[in-house]
Amino acid sequence: MSSLPPDFGTPRDPASIPALASDYAYCAELVRAQDRDRFLAALFAPAAARPHLLALYAYNVEIARVREVVREALPGEVRLQWWRELIEGHGRGEVTGHPVASALLDTLRQKALPRGALLNMVEARVFDLYDDAMPSLNDLEGYAGETASALLQLSAHILAGGPRPALADACGHGGVAIALTGLMRALPVHAARGQCFLPADLLARHGASREEVVARKATAGVLAVLADLRQRATRHLQQAHEALAGVDRDAAPAFLTLALVPGDLHALARAKDPFKRIAGLSPLWRQWTLWRAARASART
Repeated sequence: MSSLPPDFGTPRDPASIPALASDYAYCAELVRAQDRDRFLAALFAPAAARPHLLALYAYNVEIARVREVVREALPGEVRLQWWRELIEGHGRGEVTGHPVASALLDTLRQKALPRGALLNMVEARVFDLYDDAMPSLNDLEGYAGETASALLQLSAHILAGGPRPALADACGHGGVAIALTGLMRALPVHAARGQCFLPADLLARHGASREEVVARKATAGVLAVLADLRQRATRHLQQAHEALAGVDRDAAPAFLTLALVPGDLHALARAKDPFKRIAGLSPLWRQWTLWRAARASART
């Protein structure tokens, strides 16, 4: 496919290259269309690791968009259960017709990914299927840890050739910074479909409510909650950078999207109405910021 670099890479088992290469290419196109930030970041990874990163990111896309492709929670639960069974090794039927599942299982085998982290990502997405308010800031950070932080952990595992306990703090804080920022950017989308990721305890502290959020009312209380979350994301970002000091260069591409957080937070702070549009860096600035971050990491 024309959008992929010529050294995109293929799985190492020669007997399975034709089918799996197509599955991995499908994953790349899915991520390019649905999660362009991570797609661009993956292009700075070594060619041998790139397909596995994109298979992981495609899996994240699949479970993250379940709410978008089902109208009711029960069919969404069924879809997530299918992924659970697949990861646990109890999947039903062949996966050859599902390129993301096929590529993910191949990556899981080749890279010995921890199944627990993949399962936690599925479990966290159950919350997405319902319109319940996020109970507390601790719950929100826990959700971020099981989604964005887990994705950083698994990405670093792929790039470094195995688990890197020394990166645990960087993955934890970095994932929370990325997730909080992303959820605030997506506030217009979530509120329009009745979802509220703003923590109920913070809303109550500022005299706001879930009902104001889903009604897309930019009240003083809602704006105060968002200001608190921006400060929280900034603090986690700083802690992530501290934890990344001296990080092995091999794992650096996993953390490139952290470079987008400051610009997105700045744009969110400037937005007068957080429900009007998705605020953040422009596509061109996102691409340039990732390139600059990749250059900087290559020099360290």
